[in-house]
Amino acid sequence: MEQMIGATLYMIALINPINQVSILSLLAPRFTARQLRTTSIRSSVIALLILLSLAAAGHVILNFVFHVEVYSLRIAGGIILFVIGYNALSQGVFFESAEVEKLADMSIVPLASPMIAGPASITAAISFPGQYGLLKACIAITIALGVNLVMMLFARRIGSILSKHNLMGALIRITGLIVATIAVQMVLSGLSEWYQTLAGSAT
Repeated sequence: MEQMIGATLYMIALINPINQVSILSLLAPRFTARQLRTTSIRSSVIALLILLSLAAAGHVILNFVFHVEVYSLRIAGGIILFVIGYNALSQGVFFESAEVEKLADMSIVPLASPMIAGPASITAAISFPGQYGLLKACIAITIALGVNLVMMLFARRIGSILSKHNLMGALIRITGLIVATIAVQMVLSGLSEWYQTLAGSAT
């Protein structure tokens, strides 16, 4: 149970619901509540299918199709995630509003991927079954996506409250620091696994 709770919280941190809340709150004046709700549900379902599929078959695809080890994915995902976290920490925004204005259909790109099912959450989805087993991994992913969906459904209200008290920028920066920290840990874990593989092959 503790492992599942830890995996769920870790996945929530990687998915980073504040990211989606900030985007949807920016778009709230341009869309009706029904449109935002439909977009939130559709993007969450698509992201869930992506992550569950990768949890079930991602390791096989990496090893036998692309001949890529999980530690390589952790290192690459960690570097990309660090850039995202650093940008949020330094700028106080995950996406510029000018970029958001040009989005026609957000449910697949960028909401479902790469925002929800992004490099970090994809890496975790692929590595979770080896750590916790496939069933626990799928449950943790589903719960995390459920929490993210709830926050997306209330994005208009959450964004309004945070903006009213000038907390959105500060919260994004704090989240960016957490994301950057997780990214560094992902890279260190990947390097550690790589070193252990080298040491094992040398002996």
